[in-house]
Amino acid sequence: MSELTMSYVCGTSDVPLRYETIGTALARTAETWPEGDALVVVHQNVRWSWAEFDRRVTELAAGLIGLGLEPGDRIGIWSPNRVEWVLIQFATARAGLILVNINPAYRTFELEHALKLSGCRALVLAETFKTSRYVDMLLEVAPEFAEAGGRSARLPDLEFVIPLGKSRGAMIGFETLTGFADAAARTTLDAIIPTLRPDDPINIQFTSGTTGSPKGATLTHNNILNNGLFVGRIMGFTEADRLCIPVPLYHCFGMVLSVLACITHGATMVFPSEAFEPRATLEAVQAERCTALHGVPTMFITELALPDFKSFDLSTLRTGIMAGAPCPIETMREVIAKMNMREVTICYGMTETSPVSFQTRADADLETRTETVGTIHPFVEVRIVDGDDRVVPVGTVGELHTRGYSVMAGYWNDEARTRDAIAPGGWMRTGDLGVIDERGRCRIVGRSKDMILRGGENIYPVEIENFLITHPGILDVAVFGIADAKYGEQVCAWIRRADNPDGSSLTEAAVLGFCEGRIAHFKIPRRIRFVEDMPMTVTGKIQKFLMRQAEEEGAAI
Repeated sequence: MSELTMSYVCGTSDVPLRYETIGTALARTAETWPEGDALVVVHQNVRWSWAEFDRRVTELAAGLIGLGLEPGDRIGIWSPNRVEWVLIQFATARAGLILVNINPAYRTFELEHALKLSGCRALVLAETFKTSRYVDMLLEVAPEFAEAGGRSARLPDLEFVIPLGKSRGAMIGFETLTGFADAAARTTLDAIIPTLRPDDPINIQFTSGTTGSPKGATLTHNNILNNGLFVGRIMGFTEADRLCIPVPLYHCFGMVLSVLACITHGATMVFPSEAFEPRATLEAVQAERCTALHGVPTMFITELALPDFKSFDLSTLRTGIMAGAPCPIETMREVIAKMNMREVTICYGMTETSPVSFQTRADADLETRTETVGTIHPFVEVRIVDGDDRVVPVGTVGELHTRGYSVMAGYWNDEARTRDAIAPGGWMRTGDLGVIDERGRCRIVGRSKDMILRGGENIYPVEIENFLITHPGILDVAVFGIADAKYGEQVCAWIRRADNPDGSSLTEAAVLGFCEGRIAHFKIPRRIRFVEDMPMTVTGKIQKFLMRQAEEEGAAI
């Protein structure tokens, strides 16, 4: 490739985009490798071939139709990694339903917003996981479902609550869903399948923005199927590969980069545990002879730090993805040398772009893997622009814009924020500051929207600020990220107490107690500072960079 002069890159490929639905793609894979291992869920003792997996997906899809759901209806999934999650992902796609991903770390405040914004007609949820009692939290928001025939006043769209267990009250147990797959439902499903189009919305994933409240990025079959296809192709996937997936399914990482990369190449999906556990992950790699492993840098760091790390046989590993946060160079060296992942790749993207735009190739050098996010993905365009949306010369920092098949359909039920996010010409404004070099490699240097990256979780300060300000003892609050050795970044909050009894008695413990159970654990500040004033510009804008600097230096302002 000739050297670039302007910051614009466009990906090409000798393999075309696949213009088909996810249900069709799964059927094609099942027909091609019917006896191949499709799905291994270690913690649930599940091992299915592609033919068996496809059959169960069809049966569940018919059950959802028999229940009364129709194409275009939204159905939420609120659960850690389980076989039911993967079944729901594909059954909804086959039936034309729109899957709404709900973070398992969400609590009542966030759950209610997600269900209301998306207008979910059904919700599939785990009963419990660790200290999370999902059914109890749902009943806190919608207590009517505890009784037969109940419907929620606060969630009027919600008609079906489906716990991963037995039926009770107005809730329908997941295990009974296939009982609704009668002859009429199967006939209806058969009639629906040929009417579905690749450009139909299939998935809503929540991401925050400058106004603070989470937005529902709406993705199509075409968006995520093809992103999974090319992510897998760059990893060199074939039907002989076996991918260990410890990353969460609710996020694009698990759902697209992992699952759809496998589906499009016939590779085996291996889930070691409900949520990330380093020992369970390495045990699964060893027992299942996995050739690939996914994770955020924190996961790899934790795996490498196991006291008996050397006892695991990881010789079958070849490739994988490390994404979600910058990769420390020493971690990359150890992953290549000690975990045998000589072809490990780095990815960059955002939920609104399905998500990957850049990825390192298998033969990338250490510098490319640790200082850049690689080169452009097939059929994706990226430009780096100045404040007037003019493309800047290579080597110049600017905002990264993405265009192509991967750009979302829009934010669900939010035309105004969709218009703000997508520039004329179909360019998705990422809000990230990047620079492209003469070889077409991209380096991310900052985030214009102040997003915090904590161990792979995208955290938007304004969302936390809008929540904390509802406390009667808080007059003002500023949230930003500070460096953390384990997670990359942690949440820090500077708080001005209100001039009232609630404010005068406000302590760090009280703030943490206010957050507990109401917002996701990773959003809860790990550092709280009470201040009289905050640094501001002459126009009244808070200067968070000065706050971050003060925290790093342990200084007062």
